[in-house]
Amino acid sequence: MSSTTAGSTPAASAAPPIGDTIPMRRMLAFMAMVFGMFMAILDIQIVSASLAEIQAGLSASTDEIAWVQTAYLIAEVIMIPLSGFLARMLSTRVLFTLAAAGFTASSALCATATNIDQMILYRALQGFIGGGMIPSVFAAAFTIFPPSKRAIVSPMIGLVATLAPTIGPTVGGYLSHALSWHWLFLVNVPFGILVTIAVWNLVDFDKPDLSLFKKFDWFGLLGMAAFLGSLEYVLEEGPLDDWFEDRVIVVLSVVLVLGAMLFLWRAFTAKEPIVDLTAFANRNFAFGSLFSFVMGVGLYGLTYLYPVYLGRIRGYDSLMIGETMFVSGLAMFFTAPLSGILSKKLDPRAMMAIGFVSFGLGTWLMSGITHDWDFRELFIPQILRGFGLMMAMVPINNIALGTLSPQKMKGASGLYNLTRNLGGAVGLAVINTMISDRTALHYDRLAERVSWGRQVAEDRLDDMAATFSARGLDGADAAIGQMVALVRREASVMAFSDVFLALTVLFVGLCALSIFIRKPESGVKVDAH
Repeated sequence: MSSTTAGSTPAASAAPPIGDTIPMRRMLAFMAMVFGMFMAILDIQIVSASLAEIQAGLSASTDEIAWVQTAYLIAEVIMIPLSGFLARMLSTRVLFTLAAAGFTASSALCATATNIDQMILYRALQGFIGGGMIPSVFAAAFTIFPPSKRAIVSPMIGLVATLAPTIGPTVGGYLSHALSWHWLFLVNVPFGILVTIAVWNLVDFDKPDLSLFKKFDWFGLLGMAAFLGSLEYVLEEGPLDDWFEDRVIVVLSVVLVLGAMLFLWRAFTAKEPIVDLTAFANRNFAFGSLFSFVMGVGLYGLTYLYPVYLGRIRGYDSLMIGETMFVSGLAMFFTAPLSGILSKKLDPRAMMAIGFVSFGLGTWLMSGITHDWDFRELFIPQILRGFGLMMAMVPINNIALGTLSPQKMKGASGLYNLTRNLGGAVGLAVINTMISDRTALHYDRLAERVSWGRQVAEDRLDDMAATFSARGLDGADAAIGQMVALVRREASVMAFSDVFLALTVLFVGLCALSIFIRKPESGVKVDAH
C-alpha cells in the first residue's frame, strides 16, 4: 500500500490507516463531508419539485424556468470529473472547504434573485462549485478507512447518494408550501456554514501539490466542458425540442463530438490529464461504473416518473407528491444498516442481484398502472424500489472503488459519480422520448376504438351529452371534448406502463451481467493498475 505508481503525487498517496480503530476526529470530518454531499445532491430534486412556484415568483416563461435545472446540471457534470485533479492539486481539505463555502454563498444568491437571468447564473455557480463535494466523499471513504470499516461507510454514502434525490420532492414541497420558494435555497445557508467550518478544522487526509497547477491541461478542460456540457444539454432538451429538428440541438451535437475528440486526445497524450481514464483498465471499476450508470437511470428516472404521473394524471400538487413519495425514502433509510450488515456476510454479486430483482419487481408491479392508482397502490412498489436501490448501491460502490489503489482513487471517484449522473440524464431523455412516442401511438389506437360506428362509444357519448345538456351546456361538443380528454389520459397511462416495463427488463438484465464481476478480496490489497 505504501508503494506509488509512476507519476503519482503526494496529494494522491494517502493510504488507509493501519488497524481498525477510526479516530473520532476523522469520523467527524467524514460525516461533515457526507452532509455537504447530501446538500449538493438534494438541491437538484428539492428545486425541481417547486419550479412552478419559482416561475411565478420570477415571472419566467415555461422555456426559461427549465434552465434553472439545466444550468445546474450542466455545471455540476463538468465539475464532478474535474474534482479529482483539483483534489490532488489543492488537497481534499481546501477543495471541499471552497466547494462548501461557494455552494453556500451561491445558495444565498439564488434566494436573492429578482429575475430569471440572475437565477440561471447563480444556479450554474451553485452546481459547478457544489459538484466538487460529491466525488471527494467517495474518494475519502475508500482511502482513509480500512476495508474492514466499509460495512459502515459504504452504506452511509450509498444512502446519501440515493436518499437525497428521493426525498427532494418531499422537502421541496414542504418548504415551498409552508414558507416560500426562497427557502429552497436559504435552508442551505446555516448548514453550509457549519460544514465549511467543520471541514476546514477537521479534514487532514492529504497534502496539496501546487506544482500540478503548472501542468494544468487547459485544452483538456475545454474539451471536457464542451463534451459534457453539450451532452447534458442535448439529453435534457432533446425530448422537448424534437431532437434534431431543433437547430441548437444540431449545433451542440457537433460541439459534443468535437469536444469529445479533444478531451480523449488530451486524456491519453497530456502529461497530467485533467481526467485519468486508466481506472477503466480495472475490470471491476469498469463494470461498477456501468452498473452505476444504470442505477442512475433507475434512481433519477423513477424520481421523475412518479411526480409526473401524480401531477399529470392524478392532479397532485408538489406537497402531495412529496408525501406520497416519502415511502421510498423511509425504505432506503431502514435498509441502509441491513445492507451494511449483509455486505459482511454475502457475496457482493448476490447482494447486487437481490437489489436488481427487487427494483425490477417494483417496476413490474407498476407496469399494471391505471389512472386511479394512489398511495395504496404505489406503496409496495416504492418499498421495493427503496430496498432494491440500497441493496444494490452498497456492493456496487465496494466493487467499483474497493480494488483501486489510493493513487487512482480521486480521479476514479469523479468518473464513477459522473456515470451515475450521465445515467440519469440519458435515462430521463429516453423516458421522455418514450412517453411522448408511446402516448401518440396509444392515442391513435384508442381513437380508432372510440370512433363513430362503434356502438359502445356512441352510447357513452350519448350519455355524456345528456349529462352536459342537463347542465345547460352544448352537450354534443362537451361530450366530444370530454371523450378526447379521456382518451389522452388513458394513452398517457399506457405510455407510463410501457416505460415501467422497459425498466423492468433493464434491471433484470443486470442480474446476468453480475457474473462478470470479480469478487473483491476482503483484505487491503488493491489493484495497482
